[in-house]
Amino acid sequence: MSSRQYIDSHVNLHAPQFDDDRDAVIARARAAGVRLMLNICDRVSNFDAVYALAKAHDDIWATVGTHPHEARENPDLTARDLLDLAEADKVVGIGECGLDFHYDYSPRDVQAQVFRAHISAARESGLPLVVHTREADDVMGEILEDEYAKGAYRMLLHCYTSGADLARRCAALGAWFSVSGIASFKAAESVRAVIRDMPADRIIVETDCPYLAPIPMRGRRNEPAFVPYVFDKLADIRGWSLDETIARNDDAFFALFDRIPRL
Repeated sequence: MSSRQYIDSHVNLHAPQFDDDRDAVIARARAAGVRLMLNICDRVSNFDAVYALAKAHDDIWATVGTHPHEARENPDLTARDLLDLAEADKVVGIGECGLDFHYDYSPRDVQAQVFRAHISAARESGLPLVVHTREADDVMGEILEDEYAKGAYRMLLHCYTSGADLARRCAALGAWFSVSGIASFKAAESVRAVIRDMPADRIIVETDCPYLAPIPMRGRRNEPAFVPYVFDKLADIRGWSLDETIARNDDAFFALFDRIPRL
């Protein structure tokens, strides 16, 4: 059992990659010192599965939303659809949502329309928006700024690997940023350079499991028990001690996800 206590701000424990050993994965996370996990909804049609894990475990919480890859599944999704589901007592965020112009699994206009519905739900509920952005920096910046002008909302740029300019634009809107195992990849120096400039009080850590396992676990299925490696890398990048990194993460996480009681 680890003497240090960690938070994993972005897990996908409902994913089929965990169907054979989900309980063991959760047990390993706890043994590694992970005291809280946030299970992220990838599509509204999966919400029941996402939320069931939060209801079953005191240390797991949930979001509601539809990933841009899946936006085509429900192009007419409304803020009200999301708000109704967000009334459940362990839902603490809206998303994951956003734009992904790398794969374009959903048409770009549908991605934008569904994304704006999520922003409206975040604004109305006060819950933080969990944003996915890939190869869409200019359009992402324009949408976030346009929507912010209509009324403030809080946002987390999850697994941030986009450019320094979008990071500056989002920071100006008060955004939080999360760091994943990508920060440990040898070829990710440009990601590390952006992390060095992120607002020190608005950085949190995630695995995005089962994806993006950090070094030295790269190539394996990622799981929450590996999140200490991401904390280690963030500490290295920022020049913080590990204990300082954990404390800063706790402060930033609970400031953003303020529906979760801080223990």
